[in-house]
Amino acid sequence: MPVTDLETKGNRVTRGGRISALLAFAAAASFAQLPTARKQQFDEAERRIVRLSPASVPGLPGNIVRELQRRGCTIPQTAYAKKAENAIRGEFARPGQADWAVLCSVQGLSSILVFWSGSEKSPAEIAPMEDRIFLQGVTAGQIGYSRALGAAGRDFIMRHYDAYGGPKPPPIEHQGIDDAFVGKASVTWYFHGGKWLKLTGAD
Repeated sequence: MPVTDLETKGNRVTRGGRISALLAFAAAASFAQLPTARKQQFDEAERRIVRLSPASVPGLPGNIVRELQRRGCTIPQTAYAKKAENAIRGEFARPGQADWAVLCSVQGLSSILVFWSGSEKSPAEIAPMEDRIFLQGVTAGQIGYSRALGAAGRDFIMRHYDAYGGPKPPPIEHQGIDDAFVGKASVTWYFHGGKWLKLTGAD
C-alpha cells in the first residue's frame, strides 16, 4: 500500500508539518521562559515518563513487538494510565482490515507507526513530535505526560467537524487515529487516497 507522510514531501513542508513545527517552537519558547526551578520540574517529569517495552504490552502481536524492538522503540504512557496505552488496533485503511497504530518513542521523539494488516513490513510513520511537548500539570503538584492515541470512527470525526469546522472530511469509510493532548485538544489522522489527512479532533 503506498503511504505518503503528511509531515514532509521532499524538501517542502506541508500544512501538517508547519503546524507541528509551530507547536514545537512554541513549546521550546515556553520551556525557555520558565523559571529555573519550574524548568527543573519539567526536566524531572520528562525523565519520569513511563515508557513500556513493546513486549510488555498485552495483545501486541509478536512480529510487531520484534519490529518495534529493532527500531529501539518504547511506548510512552500518560500520567492517567490505568493499563497499557498507545498501542491500538483499528481499521485505519479500509473496513475489515485489522491494523495496529503504536506510539514509538526513541530518544525523546515519538512517531505514530501504523502496521497495515498487522504486518511488520513498511509501516506508515506519521506525526513525529518531542515527548516533552506533551508535558503538563496534571495535579497541583504533578507534571505528567499527556499524549494518547485512540481509534476514531465516523461519528467522532463528523461530530467534531460539525462543532469546530476545519478541513472538510472525505467520505468516512473506516477509522482514523485520534492523536490527543489529553485535556487540551486533538487532531485526527485519516488515511485517504494514499495519504494522511489531518482532520479536526477535540477542542
